[in-house]
Amino acid sequence: MAWLGTHGDPLGDPHAAPKGSSVVEGAREALLSWGWYYANQKLLLGILLAVTGNVVISISLNLQKYSHLRLKCQATPKPFYRSKLWWSGMVLMGIGETGNFAAYGFAPVMVIAPLGSTAVLGSAVISVLYLKEHIKSEGILGGTVTIAGAFLLVAFAPLVTQEPDAIKIQTDLVSWEFLIYAIIGIIAFCILLYFYKRREIKHIVILLTMVALLASMTIISVKAVAAMITLSVEGNMQLTYLIFYLMFILMVVTCVFQMKFLNQAMKLYDAGEVILINYMFFTISAILAGGIFYQEFADTGLLNGFMFFFGCLLSFVGVFILTRNRDKECLTSLYIDHGHIPGKKMEQKIQPESNGLSYGSLFNESNPVKTQS
Repeated sequence: MAWLGTHGDPLGDPHAAPKGSSVVEGAREALLSWGWYYANQKLLLGILLAVTGNVVISISLNLQKYSHLRLKCQATPKPFYRSKLWWSGMVLMGIGETGNFAAYGFAPVMVIAPLGSTAVLGSAVISVLYLKEHIKSEGILGGTVTIAGAFLLVAFAPLVTQEPDAIKIQTDLVSWEFLIYAIIGIIAFCILLYFYKRREIKHIVILLTMVALLASMTIISVKAVAAMITLSVEGNMQLTYLIFYLMFILMVVTCVFQMKFLNQAMKLYDAGEVILINYMFFTISAILAGGIFYQEFADTGLLNGFMFFFGCLLSFVGVFILTRNRDKECLTSLYIDHGHIPGKKMEQKIQPESNGLSYGSLFNESNPVKTQS
């Protein structure tokens, strides 16, 4: 049916150039037409799964943070793994990651990966609403920029008409484009691993570059596994091919080593800095993987490509603003302020005893810090 075209006039040839005073107006009209939404149902489903999954992940992270805060306030703190609230966060984390995994079966890689910015945005909103963190003007600016970037990513997403099946994935694995990409990635990873292990250089860029190189292979395998499962559910059985299980093994192995290096970075550097750099590197690796292995830029026009990358840039800037000062707050008083403990109402301030710092001063035995008023 001609009116289902996704480019140009929704009532004419779907491959015709947009009519109107400008290309941008034509693209906007096509975006707002019912034909565009109908023809991109799977794309929109993938985007919805990714956004929902990332929001659930942000809720899980804040639940775990809230659990740790409550445990620290108890007279006899118990291990975090015995907290029901902490385990609730873990369950939600699994649900959110499942949503992200399923999203790769419906939408292009280079659309799903940048939408990880919604997890950062959701975490910031939840922290303000439920963890009583102070809202700042730069937080509002960062959220606005992040939302604008996400909108451009969705509105100008590359149109991918061919779904990867087992035979196509096998063919792409031996294509010269992917072989060159894989060889360069392996060499770069080995060089960085040498500096990390032998020279003991644990700079944040080295750690997160290794994470991004592993993530590139993870993204390729996750997309392949998710797409083959989706096709199998629709009736086109793909699980009988050996390539499905090879991709599944590659996905698990690369995920495990990703977490190893990412946890090392989280131990050595501020969480805000790690989140920002990892998001940028992960998004770049996803775009490269989708463009090279799955040829997701094959049918993308100049305008769509420019606006898509501009949306990525806005997402980077938004995440930078949201994470810039989140881990730079320091203790400036010897008092415990109950107003900053979620679920507690501030009634009074407790003065520490004169003969010790462990009462009322948030004393940390492993790293004592003295503050001056």
